[in-house]
Amino acid sequence: MKFQWWHGALIAGFILALLSPLASSSPDGLERVAEDKGFIGAAREFWYELIPDYTMPGIGNEALATIISGVFGTAILFGIGYGIAKALKAKSET
Repeated sequence: MKFQWWHGALIAGFILALLSPLASSSPDGLERVAEDKGFIGAAREFWYELIPDYTMPGIGNEALATIISGVFGTAILFGIGYGIAKALKAKSET
């Protein structure tokens, strides 16, 4: 099997998921502006939460829960992207 560019992207995604507990707990730029301008409370919650607050339910260790949720999210997004790419390739070959 020949190494493809997406192999590297997938490996990088999993490495970043493993490093996710080291990320800053400070709010990002958009969240900071919402706090400063006083409209952070106006945000609506999504009707679903697959992985609430980037932690896996039932796992007591917060760092491990964050890592597992990152790996889970990376795998889901990779699967969706791979499926779309395969569908588009099949469509273009017909």
